[in-house]
Amino acid sequence: MKFVIVGYGRVGIRTARILQSEGHEVVIVDNDPVKVERARETGFETIQGDGNEESVLIDAGIETADAIGGLTGDLNTNFTACMIGKEFGCRTVLRIDADYREEIYEKYAADVDEIIYPERLGAAGAKTALLGGDFNVLADLTEQLSVASIRIPDDSPFVGKRVVEVDLPGDARIYAHGKDHKPMTIPLPQTEIEPGDSVAIMADPGGLDDIRATLRGDASA
Repeated sequence: MKFVIVGYGRVGIRTARILQSEGHEVVIVDNDPVKVERARETGFETIQGDGNEESVLIDAGIETADAIGGLTGDLNTNFTACMIGKEFGCRTVLRIDADYREEIYEKYAADVDEIIYPERLGAAGAKTALLGGDFNVLADLTEQLSVASIRIPDDSPFVGKRVVEVDLPGDARIYAHGKDHKPMTIPLPQTEIEPGDSVAIMADPGGLDDIRATLRGDASA
């Protein structure tokens, strides 16, 4: 598959590397000459320019791309890039920061295929969103991390809490969330956990048992 990544910062770099390692074609767009040079030195095809300009994205191959990720720190640039990509039939993934109000999420979510907020999900979330976000068939993301799906019981101490409030052992993170046996999706920061929900956890394989116990509220956790 072919992906256009707008923004070669922390999230863009890691997302591009993951996609590249899996054999996908990745084109980077950034207006910072230092970042452009860094991307080229890493081996990426790179276009210097503003990702919110159609001509720049055409130079990056948006006409034949499968998906575009607006992964800069600027929401307007990300959204414009996604809207241009949408016109060319691309899957669109928008980065947004976790401190925006809920109505902002809802406004942008209606126009793109997936929203990610890297404070919680990082590059792995961006990669999965770009690939279509099938969270029901999650596999190991790297050699160091595994993913497990856990159902939240009625008496879990996390019932009623927002996803961003969940503090898990180690570096574990909630990666996806689903209700009533529906397909999992990337949760927004305001998403509240309810009894019977399922969450996908990204963690070190050796810590999964402790994480399951924590989420279920086991006394021994």
